[in-house]
Amino acid sequence: MAGIAAGSLLTSGEVLAGKHPKGRSLKVAHITDVHIRPEENIPERAIAWLKKVKSHQPDFFLNGGDSIHDASYDGVSKQRTLEQWDAWDLFRNEISDFEVYSCIGNHDPWWDVTDKTDAMYGKPYVVKRLGISAAYYSFDKGNWHFIILDGNHEGISIGEEQMAWLKKDLDSLAPNTPTLVMSHFPITSVTEALVGGQHKDHRELKTLFYKHRDKVKVCLSGHQHMLDRAWYNGVHYYCNGSLSGFWWGEGDEFSAGKQYYLETPPGYAILELFENGEVENTYYPLA
Repeated sequence: MAGIAAGSLLTSGEVLAGKHPKGRSLKVAHITDVHIRPEENIPERAIAWLKKVKSHQPDFFLNGGDSIHDASYDGVSKQRTLEQWDAWDLFRNEISDFEVYSCIGNHDPWWDVTDKTDAMYGKPYVVKRLGISAAYYSFDKGNWHFIILDGNHEGISIGEEQMAWLKKDLDSLAPNTPTLVMSHFPITSVTEALVGGQHKDHRELKTLFYKHRDKVKVCLSGHQHMLDRAWYNGVHYYCNGSLSGFWWGEGDEFSAGKQYYLETPPGYAILELFENGEVENTYYPLA
């Protein structure tokens, strides 16, 4: 969403809701695109902002991927990859008393490896460093179900094997189980028209979510470093801005302020997930 004043909040709830829902079930912190690296005092800057997220006392964290600055480009060395993950560990230690459920961003895996049997090659190493159970997985908190997808297949998609798993996972849920789906890449977004970056399998996912429209309530993403929201067939699509903003830099030529990417300031979101399936997503700008 363009044109957000620094220090302002953007909150969105049920489109058709007439009043604030009652009986909060879960408070979830959503951080994404941290892009941490050891230079420019970035770990200390990131940790200072993370303390602001912690002040909301969330029940747990959802981390939307691109946790490290980049290991995916050609020419990135093993040593450089390790330096970035070590910086991530410093950041993660600040919230060591919280559960953090992460997905894999496109910049997290190390690909430029001669020996493909190297333990650091590809996504399995990212799974290990993030402390997650697999590249994609699901879990339950309160009466909500959470699905974490890996969109790093075939040009931003989840691939056939994961799609079959997703269908089975949704089929296994009891009717009316409120469900949140998180992917690094937006599944449906406004900013796709501006910068691309959306799931290529969004039509198939949309059809699947409509089949399970009594369950799927929220799709959460990052990747764009921009803030937008969409609503379609009863599903809220929240693409929240990045913690790093303009990759910890001063900002681009279109920026409205320091560290902005286009018109979006760096920040994080707090989601309130209610027992009846209603949701509020509030974005907190940090610049």
